[in-house]
Amino acid sequence: MSHRRDPGLRRDDARSMASCLRRAYNPHMSLPAILFLVLATVIAMEGVAWASHKYIMHGFGWAWHRDHHEPHDNRLEKNDLFALFGAAMSISAFAIGSPMIMGAAAWKPGTWIGLGILLYGIIYTLVHDGLVHQRYFRWVPRRGYAKRLVQAHKLHHATIGKEGGVSFGFVFARDPAKLKAELKAQREAGIAVVREALAD
Repeated sequence: MSHRRDPGLRRDDARSMASCLRRAYNPHMSLPAILFLVLATVIAMEGVAWASHKYIMHGFGWAWHRDHHEPHDNRLEKNDLFALFGAAMSISAFAIGSPMIMGAAAWKPGTWIGLGILLYGIIYTLVHDGLVHQRYFRWVPRRGYAKRLVQAHKLHHATIGKEGGVSFGFVFARDPAKLKAELKAQREAGIAVVREALAD
């Protein structure tokens, strides 16, 4: 008695697998839904970055973040290691959305979430490392929102040590006058040590 499989069953298996892959690749998401998901992820990542900066980098992760707040001549900082976590989040989301990795279990929105995280990482790099800290290019904005971003982050660096501080976000910057008032209140309450240039 032959144990060879029926060729018809093999064809059915192939059709079933192709159908699963088609469903995974075509999740019936419209272009507006995809764009909304990418944009919502970019906005949500600012919240993730704010919380990570305030509670991790200025908390138990200060050993990595400290050199970013202190003068040095090194091209790289321990603080740059935090970028690996953002990259891991993006790669993981892309993997969850990939039928090549997850097969029929792929969750296609993961692809667009991964793209949103990646876009936020690019924006962060251009704004924080490029514009604010001048690591990649030299341009000092004289007006507009770019100037406000630079001022807000400079005020973040006005404190000495990890305690206190203002402006933990990277893309959304509050009014620098209000941030200065908060720093003054923190200094007077003994919460933060503020550099001399801003102590008055």
